[in-house]
Amino acid sequence: MTRQPARVRTTPSAVCFLVKGVPRVNLSRSSRRRTDVGAKASVEAAGASRRAYRAEAGPQAPPDVAQLEAWRTGLRRAVLAAVTEFVSDRCAEELGASGVDVAGEILLEFLDGGKCLRSTFMYLGWLCGAPPSEAALSATGSLELLHAFALLQDDVMDDSASRRGRPAAHVQFADWHRSHALSGSSRRFGKAAAVLLGDLCLIWAEQMLRDCGLAADQLQRAWPRYDAMRSELAVGQFADLANDLRDLPPMESVLAVARRKSGNYTVRRPLEIGAAMAGCDARVLAGLGDYGCAVGEAFQLRDDILGVFGAPTVTGKPSGGDLLERKATSVVVAAHQLADAAARRQFRDLMHTDRLDAAAVERWRTLILSTGAVQWIEQLIAERVAAARKALDRSGIGGAIGDALVDMAGVCTRRAA
Repeated sequence: MTRQPARVRTTPSAVCFLVKGVPRVNLSRSSRRRTDVGAKASVEAAGASRRAYRAEAGPQAPPDVAQLEAWRTGLRRAVLAAVTEFVSDRCAEELGASGVDVAGEILLEFLDGGKCLRSTFMYLGWLCGAPPSEAALSATGSLELLHAFALLQDDVMDDSASRRGRPAAHVQFADWHRSHALSGSSRRFGKAAAVLLGDLCLIWAEQMLRDCGLAADQLQRAWPRYDAMRSELAVGQFADLANDLRDLPPMESVLAVARRKSGNYTVRRPLEIGAAMAGCDARVLAGLGDYGCAVGEAFQLRDDILGVFGAPTVTGKPSGGDLLERKATSVVVAAHQLADAAARRQFRDLMHTDRLDAAAVERWRTLILSTGAVQWIEQLIAERVAAARKALDRSGIGGAIGDALVDMAGVCTRRAA
């Protein structure tokens, strides 16, 4: 129990109605017009990037500690190239042919901003039991599409204006609808289009894993965990929607939502999926699971701090977004529990204010800092990182893979976005 704080294959025909028969428009920041030739060039460029990475380094195992950052950067580049190639191909074949290539434009730009944490963890899981593999690396791209699905629909649910430093997909779709003077509500169109684009990502994610080139028995070992991950993500999102700050849920409930929605989905399940495909034994799987639970929860705790104090220019999200949405996150709930009577009254006033302006958000931040809640959450993060290291020791995972997993724990918890 967590202690309480002490003071101190489906076709995308369903989306064809969106923009069929309407002129195609490029919504990318460079405003370049995409044509069929451009789409083909995108596919070729993605393939060239992937081949260049393969020629330079291939899907290698992690090097020594001093070179881990370069290894992560190269892996991210290779994964995004594989995903871009996969998506561009389907955009040209399916979306473009149906007159909805604007959706592909938005998706390709969206994918380009991903950090590829989940695919990196999945590939490290694979390397715990098998040698570097082009097919396994391609399989990890599935998680980037699954993550795109989650973010696209999460932004609709939260009515978020931005993501990754750009207008959220539903905002871009609404602007597209408005610029073409189409009938109906642009806002409603934008949200519907973003949900459908998310659905496509969910479909394509499974296709990318199924068609990655691994043997059937390897994939068969992955599916139960892949299915569990998707279910946990959806159930966690349900719980998150119902977790209203004004109800002041207990800290254990907040952390349980974090484990279901983010922790398992970000770290634990990707590791387990990769390791299961590689045929790792029960000891390794258990160790990765324990490590993944600890690092995944620490990842979400860091996210909760950034949701209040993160800089929009770095996070790509609105300043104080979790406060504006009245989210019951760990740092906010901890601050209320740590506050004295006078501070709690101020908390309740802010929680129940109909409209929070910038000054009110800043007052709330100052109040949170005064309680020591941030330091308390930082301690929880440190404890979970320490637990993750112990899990690796118990599992016998060492060498370059162990070093890479220790490095990834830091990447997840010492970040500004």
